[in-house]
Parts: sequence; structure tokens; C-alpha cells
Amino acid sequence: MRFVFVFLLIAVSVSAALKGWPKEIREIKYLSKADNTKQPALFFAPTVRGEPRPLLVGLHTWSSDYRQNNSPYGKWCIEHKWNFIHPNFRGPNRRPQATGSELVVADILSAVEFAKKNGAVDETRIYLVGASGGGYAALLMAGRAPEVWAGVSAWVPILDLAQWHAHTSKRKMKYAREIELSIGGKPMAGSEAAAEAMKRSPVTYLAHAKGVALDINAGINDGHSGSVPISHSLDAFNLLAAAKDRLGADLISEFVKTAKVPAALKGQAPVDVAYGKKAVLFRRQSGAARVTIFQGGHEIIPAAALHWLAKQQRIRAPKNE
Repeated sequence: MRFVFVFLLIAVSVSAALKGWPKEIREIKYLSKADNTKQPALFFAPTVRGEPRPLLVGLHTWSSDYRQNNSPYGKWCIEHKWNFIHPNFRGPNRRPQATGSELVVADILSAVEFAKKNGAVDETRIYLVGASGGGYAALLMAGRAPEVWAGVSAWVPILDLAQWHAHTSKRKMKYAREIELSIGGKPMAGSEAAAEAMKRSPVTYLAHAKGVALDINAGINDGHSGSVPISHSLDAFNLLAAAKDRLGADLISEFVKTAKVPAALKGQAPVDVAYGKKAVLFRRQSGAARVTIFQGGHEIIPAAALHWLAKQQRIRAPKNE
């Protein structure tokens, strides 16, 4: 089903940039079609007359909000004369209004429309980037609105809330309780909470994103020193990959258990200077989707994400059917 929204917008405010962000990045509020409320965001539009420029939508992490210091995104946009918006999408993921809700989906799409109205945006180059909870939201939006994005870069993302709840419960991490607060309880099989978890999980929608340039990244140590097992990234790739390119469950399990690249997959690691000292350990491409496992943990390498996004341009919008 195609989701259609009518957007109402308000003018950019003149409040000062937040601490840690370049002074050119301003705090604004826009009217979200989600519930006709004014939602905060950070925004930048370059002064380039008559020349549409790319738009970067940056997403905050699981426990943060739009004020989170993701300044590498802003600095890149200022330097390269891109439009930029960093929405709140209902803040930290510990209540029903956040955590992949319908409000979140509409808020992010409303932010895109705000940027288009208040900046000269090249609609063939609208990009989405996020890590952790932002990676989760990036995968969700890739599936919910594939027609919007020229490229989506998702780092250490959560694919399935119920699976992540099981992992974080076992490790006694705070995220298990935050998921429960968001979905109305423990996602036990057959429960209303389980149905709500599925409704809010990218795994439900990601197949719609076939044809979208999608860049999925995870550090090899995530799920050990970090909070999200890399199986979420590898399983996400499998949902988009051709049958011949998918990774078997045994290989994914070995990745997760050993925090090493399985012997059968050694030698599939191109040199990518954009990753700096965080060497690429494994990469596979299938159609428009690729997955990269790098030497690291629960983190994003902004330069790698932004350099990849800059190469993407939407030729024809996929249909969300």
C-alpha cells in the first residue's frame, strides 16, 4: 500500500544553533501531519540560487533526540552545500509515541516536506542516515517510504524489536524495558505486544525497499561489546538480496557467536579508505543493497556513510505496494 500524507508547514524559526553544532545549523519547528503538532528539528539550507541541492535527513540514536550532537552531518552539508534536517521523531524510544510509531513515520516524512519547501532540494538526491536507533528508523523508513530515498545508510540497526528484546533481556540491558514501555508489555508469542512489536519493526516492511540504494553496516564486535547483534544487519541484507547472494543461517550464527568472519567468507573484504582505521572485514552487494562488516563495535563512521550517499541518485522511484 502506498502511504500518502498531506503536509502543513510553518516558517523557519530564528533560534540559535545548539551547542556542538555549527552556527549555521538552526533549530526550527515544523507542523507534522502526524497529529498537527509542532515538532522540533535542526535545519540548514545552503544559499545556492536556482540550483537544487541534495537533502540529508539525519536521525538521532535510540536514547537521544534531535539535539544530539551529530555535527559531522551538519558540517558535511555546510561544506558541500547540501540541505540538512535533523528531526526529533518523538525523541527517545521508551514510550508508545516513539519507537517506530505511525507518528514517527509521518514526522520524518513531514520533515522532508518542510526541507523541500524551505530549501532548494533535488528530489532525486534525498538521503537518509542513522545509527543504532537511528539505523532502526532508517531501515523502517526505507520500507515504509521507498519512493522518497535516493540512498539510505543504516549503521548497527535493529531489524526486529522482539528479537532485540530477547537479546537485551538476556543481557539485562535497559532497552528491554524501554521496548516494553513502547509496545505495551513483553512481546510474548501471540500477544498484543508482539503484534505491536512487529508493526513497529523494519523486518515487516523492508522487502518494499528492493531497488532502493541501501547501505547496511555493522561493527564485528557489536552484540558483544555493543548492544545490537550483527545478525540484524545480515538478516536485513538477506531480505533485500537475490537468493544466490543471501547468507545462510549457519554463517550468520558463526558471525554472531565468534565475532569473526567465517572462514568460508574470507577474502570478501575490499579496501575502502572511507572507513579509515576501521578496516572492512566483509562486504557483499546484491542489486541495490550492500552489507558491510567492519572492524569496530556499535558505532557509525560518518565519513564512510556520507561518501557513499554522495554517489547515489534516484533514477526511478520504487513503488510501495
